[in-house]
Amino acid sequence: MLVPINIIGLGASEQACLTPQAQQALQQATWVMGSARQIATVQSLLSLDSQCLELPKFNQLRAALDQLFSQARKDDQLVVLASGDALFYGIGSWFSRQYPPEQLTYFAGVSSIQLACHRLGLTEQDVDVLSLHGRPLAKLRSTIRAKQQLMILTDGQSQPLHLAQQCQALGFTQAQITVLEDLGYAQERIRQFSLEQLLDETVKTEFSSLHISFIATGAQRLATYLPSFPGIKDEAFITDKGAGKGLLTKREVRLAILSLLQPSNQDVIWDIGAGCGSVAIELSYWTPKAKVIAIEHHPARFDCLQQNRERFGVVTNLDTVFGRAPQVFTQTELAAPNKVFIGGSDGELATLLEQVWANLPEQGQLVVSAVMERTRCQCVEFFQLRDDVQDCSAETVQIAVNKGERLVGQLVYRPNLAVSLFSFIKVANPAPVLTKDVNL
Repeated sequence: MLVPINIIGLGASEQACLTPQAQQALQQATWVMGSARQIATVQSLLSLDSQCLELPKFNQLRAALDQLFSQARKDDQLVVLASGDALFYGIGSWFSRQYPPEQLTYFAGVSSIQLACHRLGLTEQDVDVLSLHGRPLAKLRSTIRAKQQLMILTDGQSQPLHLAQQCQALGFTQAQITVLEDLGYAQERIRQFSLEQLLDETVKTEFSSLHISFIATGAQRLATYLPSFPGIKDEAFITDKGAGKGLLTKREVRLAILSLLQPSNQDVIWDIGAGCGSVAIELSYWTPKAKVIAIEHHPARFDCLQQNRERFGVVTNLDTVFGRAPQVFTQTELAAPNKVFIGGSDGELATLLEQVWANLPEQGQLVVSAVMERTRCQCVEFFQLRDDVQDCSAETVQIAVNKGERLVGQLVYRPNLAVSLFSFIKVANPAPVLTKDVNL
């Protein structure tokens, strides 16, 4: 028996703002679950027969509900109370993942973001939203942009002072931070600060624990490593051989790899032999809803990979795994990929090609880069095998880049080693093989 679950957003207000339908759901509830503060806001609307329950922590919630539902009778119903809008960075998303749609009914509430936009006279479609509640502060680095209006849901680790420190470090020296406290309450307060005001150590500004922050980053931006478009400069990455050097897939080749992989939401992408992480960083930076797993076995390079992950703020969707492929596949529990990039194989390419291809799903993709002739030959053999078997759509491109440098005061172009890229996509009816030579 599916017990109906009604999830009610209480709005951003001292008193619950409920539709007649939400009020009716409350009056018919067998159980009402929420925090003590939330339950107090609806107490007058509850039936005398309703049982009020404190909402447990997320890691205990499923077990608590299973226990509750095991004793349910016919016509029993559960109401779950949510602050603001349950489906906007709220508890509603958890229920959507745990229970079937037919068991769930949502009642909309005004979110704190919506109320903040109205207080500040901002059009919601022009405002970006970032939740740092329960998330690392470094994630701000993967979201913040120049000339941006950014609304932030915060916690104890992302207070206005912390945001100001990040803005200053990232070159947004003209940013203005507006702090909106206790929205919808009698003590509501809205204050705007410059970075200098928040960073002034002689003045300690206190804020209510119930607040959100709004950052107007401004047009002025000092030189910084954060990109505004795909193709991060090589020098922006931390490497084991100095800026822009070391085991790093260079920008021109990296852009071609991104183009081949076409990363999108919900993709799970492995970067095998990630080196210092330039490909993995770009994949996760520009596709925040994809999951990227970077595998590297060289200690110094793995350390650079970790530093770059933090540096670019891709701390929630880029996982790093220390180990040698393919052995690490059985030693570590990894999410199954639908796309795989092999940038380094350390002599294991033939085995990697076989194992990765065998485990990719239909429409899964394998992209390989080759610089050394032996590696390129192995890719060509695999290319020909796939063509014989007719189980994929294959594409290959060779990129030769000549970069401008100064020599005795004159401009000269020095060639880099050519890189061959191979892409294989599992399909039932493969398209014709495409082969290109590109000289940049």
